[in-house]
Amino acid sequence: MRRCTIVPAVAVLAVLGTACGAPPENTLFPLAAGHRWTYELRTEWENDVVERETRVLEALGAEPLADGPAWRRRSDSGVDYWLRSDASGVYRVASKSELDPEPRPDRERRYVLRQPLAPGTAWRADTTAYLLQRRQEFPREIRHSHPAVPMTYTIEALGEAVTVPAGRWDGCVRVRGSATLRLFADPVAGWRDLPLTTLEWYCPGVGLAKLERREPAGSTFLTGGTLTMELVEFR
Repeated sequence: MRRCTIVPAVAVLAVLGTACGAPPENTLFPLAAGHRWTYELRTEWENDVVERETRVLEALGAEPLADGPAWRRRSDSGVDYWLRSDASGVYRVASKSELDPEPRPDRERRYVLRQPLAPGTAWRADTTAYLLQRRQEFPREIRHSHPAVPMTYTIEALGEAVTVPAGRWDGCVRVRGSATLRLFADPVAGWRDLPLTTLEWYCPGVGLAKLERREPAGSTFLTGGTLTMELVEFR
């Protein structure tokens, strides 16, 4: 049951359709055109600096790709994604940055939510270090030298309640992502396996309502932090 305290309730119809109509809708990750999500991002760095920004995503509808139609999402960060949904789950098939002339197909399905929807269901997908940085070397961002880090995602729980600025949702699914990245931390500690962890909450009718990303460094050569992303408006 959804009890929204800020934005009006939005009814999502779970209907089957063709590529030119409605997608095979997964209410935990809506794909139909017209949806719009606004998130607040709060990054807490290990040096006690706190940064805030807003991120907006829009669902643009079905578009043809070389291997068939897919459902397009656009982020105001300058990246577009194409997704599909079937009996195996919801997965990404292509992406495009502002520098790409055409969508870049994923080499394999990049699942967002995998079936069966039950605790213990797991899958793998590449991630990168979104927060870890070098303190002095250039480029500072670790993601430039480690663009593809294997992460294991696992459905941890069903039926959770989530409260964010946009409202409260019940019946949410919690997904944990876990990975390690081996880096030279400092001359004393040497090489260490640094944890990268993500918690995601997907809620009926709205999709991703909350995300927490932790990338601690705790070294003299590196700095890390925690990113929290919460839904503030949905339509």
